Amino acid sequence: MFVRLRNYFIAGLVVLVPLLATLYIVWFLFDFLDSILRPFVTRIFGYSVIGLSFLIMLLLVLLVGSIVSQAIGRKWVELFEKTLCKIPLIRVIHSSIKQASSALLIQKKEFKRVVLVEYPRKGAYVIGFVAGDSAEEIQEKTVEHILNIFIPTSPNPTTGFLAMIPEKEVVQLDMSIEDGFKMIITGGLVTPTSKIEKNIQ
Repeated sequence: MFVRLRNYFIAGLVVLVPLLATLYIVWFLFDFLDSILRPFVTRIFGYSVIGLSFLIMLLLVLLVGSIVSQAIGRKWVELFEKTLCKIPLIRVIHSSIKQASSALLIQKKEFKRVVLVEYPRKGAYVIGFVAGDSAEEIQEKTVEHILNIFIPTSPNPTTGFLAMIPEKEVVQLDMSIEDGFKMIITGGLVTPTSKIEKNIQ
């Protein structure tokens, strides 16, 4: 009886812990983003409307995105960033945040596929993301088809290093870029479901 109750308890934790943690994080992010413009909304309307400042922020992000998608908009942003980065402390903070956000929001889309790279010794492998072919000069001087491969660190995939490796020396994987990042972030605790398992399911 005790063993059965323990198994029920563990099974309940396995389901509820990630679910409640996810809901908490989503609510925390929503409340945080909603609170940024909440004082301005309260000043305009005289009272606070839950979710209104969050909606305004989403519209603001879309507006900025549409502006920077145009050539003149990008120039204005670049000019503003150059002016901002002349301040020593601001330059360090801004560049760090920009690199991290670019790695998280852009690099996943730019990577081509996931591969295995033999590193740091023979017989040991790490996950790498193919960014594309290396420069033409590198291809010519090595007489090989060289790939630019980003090797991220775990559990923080925003840091890592670039390795230029012959294509014949890497192992091609079928997993998606998203699944590859999940493995890196969780330190291997989350592994993608194979195609065979997916077909059975």
